Amino acid sequence: MLSVSADIAGGGSSWNETDRYRALLGIAEAMISPREVADLFCDLADRLQNILPFGYISFALHDPALSLMHLYSWEAVLSVGAPLPIQIAVEDTASTWVWEQQQALTFVDIESETRFPEILNVLRARGIRSFCLMPMSTTACKLGTIGIGSSSVGAYKEVDITFIRHLAMFVAAMAENALTHRQSAHEREHLRPQLDFSNAFVKHRDFESLFSTIARSLRTVVQHDVTSLTLYDEEKTRIRVHTFDHHESVTFAMPRTTEVPLVDSLASEVMLHGKPVTFRYEDLVDRNRDDLLKSVLIQGVRTIILIPITTCHGQLGTMNLFSFQDQTLDSSDTNLLMEIATQVGIALENATAFQEIAALKERLAQEKHYLEDEIRTEHNFEQIVGESEALKKTLVNVELAASSGATVLLLGETGTGKELIARAIHNLSIRNSRTFVKLNCAAIPAGLLESELFGHEKGAFTGAINQRIGYFELADKGTLFLDEVGDIPLELQPKLLRALQEQEFERLGSTRTIHVNARLIAATNRDLGRMVTEREFRSDLFYRLNVFPIRVPPLRERRDDIPKLVCFFVKKFANRMGKKIETIPKSAQDALAAWHWPGNVRELENIIERSVILSRGPVLQVPIIELELSPPEVLRSGTLADAEREHIIGALRESAGIVSGPRGAALRLGLKRSTLLYKMEKLGISRYEFRKGLARI
Repeated sequence: MLSVSADIAGGGSSWNETDRYRALLGIAEAMISPREVADLFCDLADRLQNILPFGYISFALHDPALSLMHLYSWEAVLSVGAPLPIQIAVEDTASTWVWEQQQALTFVDIESETRFPEILNVLRARGIRSFCLMPMSTTACKLGTIGIGSSSVGAYKEVDITFIRHLAMFVAAMAENALTHRQSAHEREHLRPQLDFSNAFVKHRDFESLFSTIARSLRTVVQHDVTSLTLYDEEKTRIRVHTFDHHESVTFAMPRTTEVPLVDSLASEVMLHGKPVTFRYEDLVDRNRDDLLKSVLIQGVRTIILIPITTCHGQLGTMNLFSFQDQTLDSSDTNLLMEIATQVGIALENATAFQEIAALKERLAQEKHYLEDEIRTEHNFEQIVGESEALKKTLVNVELAASSGATVLLLGETGTGKELIARAIHNLSIRNSRTFVKLNCAAIPAGLLESELFGHEKGAFTGAINQRIGYFELADKGTLFLDEVGDIPLELQPKLLRALQEQEFERLGSTRTIHVNARLIAATNRDLGRMVTEREFRSDLFYRLNVFPIRVPPLRERRDDIPKLVCFFVKKFANRMGKKIETIPKSAQDALAAWHWPGNVRELENIIERSVILSRGPVLQVPIIELELSPPEVLRSGTLADAEREHIIGALRESAGIVSGPRGAALRLGLKRSTLLYKMEKLGISRYEFRKGLARI
């Protein structure tokens, strides 16, 4: 009984690519035994519903004797058994066009199509809106077509069409088996090697096991002693010769894989003519130019037969049969070997596809492992320690930013904890169930930063041996944190701006546009406004990043938090080192609270870690002398704007936020009231924070 599930818009969107191909392989293995064509298609329709939901599916087989098509079709309703095929004439129909042209035909919206009215009217009557028709062929025979329809407009995306193309290859191999099963016992026995290769096509996922199966099957067809395989590289300037099997009674030594130039090689003639070529001993002696051929002749080889391996994608290489006897092929052997070569080509492409999928799965697993490590890191929102007014103001802005979904620019000195703030924004947002991806723009060489951000295709540049997914793509539906955004090169900034505005980009070496939905949080300890003025940073990118700026206060502006931070770090490092520290001397607390901390929280953390290492008992041994002897130049290591800002803040503290008058900060600084207000606005200083009752320590 066939029960096809209701059509789901978007094709097989609930399946990822790896799982979908794994399921298809399971179907192929479950249906490997030959059967009648109608039963084969019925079983396939029942099984395919789970990996590629559809509202309509059809299989059309061409009958050359009657010059017509046998059409088997199912709708997304309860059907019993396999329906009788409908015979349709080979005329100007969609199936005939796809069968003759060997090209896919995709209708995004049937309602807007005017071609092939006969089949489209049938589909319209069944509520089908989008339809994909694919040739169902082997390299030896054009069998027919497979059609899959959906009730949704544009249901089949590029990845679905690629899958349907591979599905058509699988179905073609199975249909060919089913048709072969109808032939006489003599014909089936003669074609047994082809069936073996069809089995190898659906069974083997790696080259090693595939090669062994090919060699064993070939020895049952043509008597020979050693089997090898020649594969062309992409540039077709060199070939790789794989020696993978020989008869048990034969002693033959040869490297497992050898690369030789294509020019003047034996395979070059086969590639040129596209037909099997037999090289006798006399021919081989005349061509005795390379070490590989010399080694073959020394070991007693008298004949080499090369059969081209060709698929619809071109020539892949050659099958090579070595014999220690003088040997020739008759026409029947030649034809059979050519047919087997087509099956080998399909098997090789299939094994390559599985290898690529396995590599993709492994890479995604590594990236997933990396992202999980990032999520499990110690930097969590709960570890933002402190209750000072400066920190509370920052956390209020964090809550506002988290709920808005806007781009956030975190401003602050190095070591203030900008990454912690970024994680807090992500954890409080609606994206907290998705990935938080971070990238330090200053830590990546300028030439590689574009690849890290947007990814690259295989061969995009020297060293790009595999496809790579960029950080923007990893952060889809999540949050991307770009630290040290001021270090992004000018030439890369337009592409970043486009990715932010349009939420789309192209990988390096690709023309395909990728759409993402990633929220950006940027951070910098540089003055981006000054960089814009000096043309070191694009103004349009700065305005796009500066949607919701949050200033992260330095540690010297939140001295009330220092005791809490000290206790937190002492506990953290004592637990890590297996020590028990119960007391922090008051002198050490005072010294730590009085220090100006140019390195901010990161510097405090490093000092406490060193202190825990030095402590031999329950009392924390703080190297106070290091703080007292630290040169005052450290305080002046910031920019001139930082020094000016600290000077103004100090004057406002002393004047309790009063700007003008005899007790105002302007008089203390020797500035006019208007000049001071201008500088305060430029530096982001609010006088109200320093009024009595709100003054910070």
